[in-house]
Amino acid sequence: MRTWVAPGRVNIIGEHTDYNDGYVLPIALPLVMRCTAAARTDGRVRVGSRQRPGEPVLIAVSELAAQRARVPGWSRYPLGVVAEFARRGIRIPGVDLDLDGEVPIGAGLSSSAALSCAVAVALRDLFAPGVSDRVLIEVARSAENDYAGAPTGLLDQSAAILCTAGHALLLDVRGFAADTDAPRGVAHEQIPFNLDSFGLQLLVIDTGQPHQLVDGRYAERRAECAAAAAALGVAALRDIASAADTDRIADAVLRRRARHVVTENTRVLAVAEKLRDGVDPRGIGPILTEGHASLRDDFEVSTPALDAAVDTALAAGAHGARMVGGGFGGSVIALVDREKTGGVVTAVRRRFADAGLPDPRTFVVIAAAGAHCVG
Repeated sequence: MRTWVAPGRVNIIGEHTDYNDGYVLPIALPLVMRCTAAARTDGRVRVGSRQRPGEPVLIAVSELAAQRARVPGWSRYPLGVVAEFARRGIRIPGVDLDLDGEVPIGAGLSSSAALSCAVAVALRDLFAPGVSDRVLIEVARSAENDYAGAPTGLLDQSAAILCTAGHALLLDVRGFAADTDAPRGVAHEQIPFNLDSFGLQLLVIDTGQPHQLVDGRYAERRAECAAAAAALGVAALRDIASAADTDRIADAVLRRRARHVVTENTRVLAVAEKLRDGVDPRGIGPILTEGHASLRDDFEVSTPALDAAVDTALAAGAHGARMVGGGFGGSVIALVDREKTGGVVTAVRRRFADAGLPDPRTFVVIAAAGAHCVG
């Protein structure tokens, strides 16, 4: 048996832009999901999880599609990857999958994509070494969309597969064709992201309020974006160059949704340009904070706990802060001087205690490597 890992991610900037054919700028986390795998010869897949002791699932590969509704929800992510490989004509003679991980579930750090991608790279190495990274991204995304029922965009799986240590991934999803076996036109660039040399740290604040991509609100935002694009007569909101153009949308809610996506794309490119040029990363702080305001006011996916974490971090000296992930719970990132990190953590914990909120989990992250085999 061998073990493969895939990382969680935080998005430096670029929320809800991926499924609008826009731009994103994630880093991979040093926190990973692990998949220990070995081939079987009996045509069955067994999946077990350290987080689900006593609940292994054993099912024939040939029955995965028909039995989807009968398998436990947690197992649909790894089983969906197996099913997607089989759907694409890649023979899986059987496989044992043992899962474990340290990416917090529901924290907006893409634990589900990390899990799906860890399984995907394991299956590729075991059974289909010729499958490219780009196809692997589509396999993992299709597994989440079609088998697990989580309507994610391209961001999470791309970060888990393509990110490299010490870099943020500038990803342009224009031209991605979700209905083909191979994505087209997925352009990406590795942008230097080394905060330590500037005396900075990226602090993650997990509010302890989990979000769920399958609860309907994320899908609702996707539908609103599609409706906004239709109202503007474009294929995707990526095609709108100026926020002023969104004023043509009569519906106020759709207008706000479109304005967030258009301005967020601009923010991604602005942050990437600053980092690419090697300027002091403190300069991206205000852009991060602008992104939070847009997610809070125009996209309406923030929560009081997320807002409290952002406001408190800024008041305690952070250069910028914003919620990350799909929203409706999860985590905040704050760009902080190294010597002020402890003070920010203390201030946020005090604010949460005073408000009767759960004690937040906090940790510093660096830009880590994407999915790979660890032996």
